Amino acid sequence: MTGNESFPSSRDLVDSFGRTISYVRMSVTDRCDFRCRYCMSEKMQFLPRKDLMTLKEIVDLADVFIARGVTRIRLTGGEPLVRRDVVKLIGWLGERLGRGLEELTLTTNGSHLAQYATQIADAGVRRVNVSLDTRDPVKFRHLTRRGELAPVLAGIEAAKRAGLAIKINMVALSGINDDEISDMLRWCDREENDLTLIETMPLGAIDDDRSDHFLPLDEVRRRLVEEFALVPSLARTGGPARYYEAAGLSTRVGFITPLTNNFCDGCNRIRVTATGTVFGCLGHDQSVELRDALRRGGVPEVSALLDRLLAGKPRRHDFRIEHASPAVDRHMSVTGG
Repeated sequence: MTGNESFPSSRDLVDSFGRTISYVRMSVTDRCDFRCRYCMSEKMQFLPRKDLMTLKEIVDLADVFIARGVTRIRLTGGEPLVRRDVVKLIGWLGERLGRGLEELTLTTNGSHLAQYATQIADAGVRRVNVSLDTRDPVKFRHLTRRGELAPVLAGIEAAKRAGLAIKINMVALSGINDDEISDMLRWCDREENDLTLIETMPLGAIDDDRSDHFLPLDEVRRRLVEEFALVPSLARTGGPARYYEAAGLSTRVGFITPLTNNFCDGCNRIRVTATGTVFGCLGHDQSVELRDALRRGGVPEVSALLDRLLAGKPRRHDFRIEHASPAVDRHMSVTGG
């Protein structure tokens, strides 16, 4: 326990368009052991560790969110499992489950999942998203620049043994993995994993040109509908994905389409970087700084800043594939859902 668990109840987080914020994505680090070509430059300059929120500050912010109606928290990075003592943080947050928090989840590249899967499950996490864009070892090494596929697959197996439900996040890339999407869906079905396909998001400065490999998911969906007789699913996870089911398959396939099909009307989330900057929308610069507010003025100042953030939260993003958002860059994982 962190010793700072009692926060006064307050009104829910509702923006000026009447959307209630019940889901927060919290980045615990900007660091990652991969350098995925659509996400990071090969030579990254990461933040000094002193600039990151402490684990206790992350928990204290989570308590503010929970007191104001947030029921789901997802830990992200960078790669969250590279942060020292992250399992301790997951344990502290897991103590909030059943006390306002309904679900604690994690997005990971899977490289350290074999080491931590059992501890994550013991802390109360019930499902994880694993970013996996290809099952071809050569392509995997090319896309990640330094990653190896085998440890990721071992991590997925360890998570399954620990009882965690697994959703595979696959960024669809024209000319790179577009020929693997059908096989990935079949593999996920065999392994009893769900699958979410994601359009490349224009977030962060990278070395490559995203437009070279942008793949509209409308095109992919039409192909999969024909091949697998997909039909829309009523299932929702609280994220931006829209799910489909297929006769004869147990796996659901989701589509996150920030460019071709705007999903902002139902937005229920905000995003916190590892330094405590909170963005109301990844497609805009609008943000507030909560780390210093927490240190300076505590809960009242943090709550006031959250109110300011929600008052200015835009109706929708304005992503364009040729322009990267200057605001969020390396602080947040590109994948989600």
